[in-house]
Amino acid sequence: MLQVGIDFGTTNSVIALLDADGSTRTAVFGTDAVFRSVLCFWAEEARASQRLRHAAGPAAIAAYLDDPLDSRLIMSMKTYLAQRSFTETRIFGRRWSLTDLVAAFLRALTTAAGLDPAALRVVAGRPVRFAGEVADDAFGEARLRQSFAAAGFHDVAVALEPEGAGWRFARSLAGPATVLVGDFGGGTSDFSLLRFTPGAPVQPLGHAGVGIAGDAFDFRIIDHVISPLLGKGDSYTIMGTDLPVPPEYFASFARWHRVSLMRTPRTLREIGEVARTAHHPERLRGLIALIEDEQGFPLYQTVSAVKAALSVTDSAVLRFAHAGIAIDEVVTRRDFESWIAGDLARIGAAVDQALARAGVPAEAVDHVFLTGGTSFVPSVRRLFEARFGAGRLTAGGEFVSVAEGLALIGADTG
Repeated sequence: MLQVGIDFGTTNSVIALLDADGSTRTAVFGTDAVFRSVLCFWAEEARASQRLRHAAGPAAIAAYLDDPLDSRLIMSMKTYLAQRSFTETRIFGRRWSLTDLVAAFLRALTTAAGLDPAALRVVAGRPVRFAGEVADDAFGEARLRQSFAAAGFHDVAVALEPEGAGWRFARSLAGPATVLVGDFGGGTSDFSLLRFTPGAPVQPLGHAGVGIAGDAFDFRIIDHVISPLLGKGDSYTIMGTDLPVPPEYFASFARWHRVSLMRTPRTLREIGEVARTAHHPERLRGLIALIEDEQGFPLYQTVSAVKAALSVTDSAVLRFAHAGIAIDEVVTRRDFESWIAGDLARIGAAVDQALARAGVPAEAVDHVFLTGGTSFVPSVRRLFEARFGAGRLTAGGEFVSVAEGLALIGADTG
């Protein structure tokens, strides 16, 4: 059987294949090594009935952009894995469990790579700490395993994602070393302390993680820049009494994986009722238009681009327009860093927790390997420079290192 590592990510997914000489290579999807972790559903008329169709990855995005009003885009599925409250959703009248959705995506992922799930020996990655305030990590791993089984995989092991990145980094080491690996995904930031000794098994020393990463940083930009223009902080009137517009509208709207779930008659009707007596009704009507017209993904792209720009410039302009909504706001790096300060503190606490669990002081860490898109954020890097010094920091393979390391784990432990 072919040994592979699969990094099923909140935003992107990667498959790494182990070659006979022990080297790894990533599956290529068109010209890209990453496959967007999204599904798109739409209905087609077929002899007086509807046939439900779906696509994944780039094809899902293309299908959605072709007809956003009559399609359903599912994003950030991984975020729900450890949430017992999420069991199923209805898509064009059909019930889909979370396991069904993830399995459909995994089948499409392997098909796009030209692989047969039944012919693979897989090491799949999981975060140290799953996303969500009430995440049940054991439950999350169980649902991940169930999803792989439902997708037709027969031989699946699970390993921590930062350990996968560490296995890959260890190939560059010439001698024994204690390494802290930081893996920053879309939904979680995970840390593992590992001891590498040539010719000996890798020794895990300690782990920690937190459900904060790239998506949380995106949330801060929406919450501070966009949501106030859509009614956040406004008031409406009931029987002569002013009440705040329910903040839960914006808590959901600012999280990509929840936007499509807001597109229900009940939710839209409720927001519309509040808008009738709101002090600025046009703002809530703008919120309704963005939800009804499935604008979550275009908004996601815009905000993510601004976040990326702030990693290399001191300010960026957030421009977004739709159905009478025109947003043109300057976002500065200083403001962005103030918005994510609490998130950075929690990430720093997780790093300290990993060190404490391992019983290893910061000065005893030989190398710090950072991977994942959020590792590019300057304030994230400064957090590690302050603890370990810039000279011990290494980065690389930001989007493929976890999958490649998972494949190597399979080779070394199989």
